[in-house]
Formats: sequence, C-alpha cells, structure tokens
Amino acid sequence: MCCSVGFARSLGLALLPLALCCIVAHLLLLFPMGEITYVQQDRLASYILYCGGLGGGGVLMLVPAVVFFTLGKCGCCWNESLMMCGSAFAAMVGLAGACYCFVLSGLTLLQGPQCFTAMGWTYPFANEGGTYLLEPETWSKCLQPLHIVEWNVTLLCVLMGLAVLEFIICLVQLCSGLVHAVCRPCCYKQEYSLNA
Repeated sequence: MCCSVGFARSLGLALLPLALCCIVAHLLLLFPMGEITYVQQDRLASYILYCGGLGGGGVLMLVPAVVFFTLGKCGCCWNESLMMCGSAFAAMVGLAGACYCFVLSGLTLLQGPQCFTAMGWTYPFANEGGTYLLEPETWSKCLQPLHIVEWNVTLLCVLMGLAVLEFIICLVQLCSGLVHAVCRPCCYKQEYSLNA
C-alpha cells in the first residue's frame, strides 16, 4: 500500500505547481501587458474566453492534484483498492482538463490574436492556418496591443507544454490506479488461500 499511495501523492504534488502555472498563464492572456481594457472591450481572441488554461489546466486539474496528494490521509476506512479506484477517476478528470487546455490553446494559436491593424480591429492571421507562426516578420501587422503576437504565442506554447505534462502525469496515475485496484484484491485472495 505504501508504495502506490506514496507514488500517487508525489504525482499530486507535481500537479499542483503545474495547475497554478496554467492559471497564471491564462490570467496573463486575459490581461495583455497588464491592461484590463482589452478584456473589457472584448478585444481578445475568442478562444481565450473559453478559459482552457484557467479552467481545464488550472482549476479542473486541482481535483486530481488534491485527490492524489491526500490519498490515504482520510483515515483507514478505505482499503487500497477503493483508494486507487478513486484516484483513477480523479485522473480521468485531469485527463479531460489537460485535453481541454491543450486543444483550446492550439485553436487560439491557429486563430491568432485579435488586434488593431491598418484595417481596424480584426484577426489578421485567422485564415493562414497557423503559418504566421513561422513568419515573425508579419507580426508587425498588429499595432495594438503592443507585441500581442509574441505575448500570445509565448503563453499559449507554455499552456500547451503544461497540458502535455499534466496529461502524462494523470495517465500514469490512471494506469497505476487501475492496476492496483484490479490486482490488489487478487493478491489478497492468493495470500488468503496460501495461509488457509
């Protein structure tokens, strides 16, 4: 029991800073250069408002992080199989959150920022299929907010990287939880039959 529970707790401890980093990164996306006027005037890329980093990679990821970290600390009324089964369900919540964060960050990258150009407020890179990412010389189309393309690309790439790490951690715990939930009762039956 100690090994599987201890492993899950260490994974929960690893998830906590990742979730907090996702929340911070998304908050920075909502307030480019620390200004609140763009969110107030609805001048942000539309996918940012779906809160992929804040909700999926952040708040939703706190569920498995807390479950993993507190595993076995609530008393001895739960056996290990039930605890591992509960951690597997929490891991599935985490997988969903990580996928949500990754997909929305990717869609936002493809769409590009909403910014003020010579044509007014528009999405100058929306129809380019993300090719603008390889053409930094075109980023100067965006006049306001200043350096918005660099700001978005950096933070969205950070969110995608964090989402991948969260996905891997939750997948590892899902597999571990399922293996321990299924195999542990079998081991107990074997031990009981040997001792009988």
